[in-house]
Amino acid sequence: MKRYCQYLTLVDDEELINKYVAVHKNVWPEIIEGQRAVGILDMQIYRKDRNLFMIMDAVDDFDFERDMARLATLPRQAEWEAYVAQFQGCSADARSNEKWQLMERIF
Repeated sequence: MKRYCQYLTLVDDEELINKYVAVHKNVWPEIIEGQRAVGILDMQIYRKDRNLFMIMDAVDDFDFERDMARLATLPRQAEWEAYVAQFQGCSADARSNEKWQLMERIF
């Protein structure tokens, strides 16, 4: 299994942050299905104020660039990314791997 950790900073607006949290309590089923289809086994997002930390576990042969690009082409994924962009302070056409920044494991 491979593990990826990423971070993102939300817009500085408590109302939008609360909406972002609410949206993630009911992620669209197609988004979860797409993640599974490209080899993402589990994804968790943690929040501290405006800062988000994502842990993503994937199958052994998961290739981050290739499989995240494939994920971006799956049903409703572009729509989801455009929708959550309002909370993330980025362009509506930005893909997930353009918004979330990979972190380096140091320990």
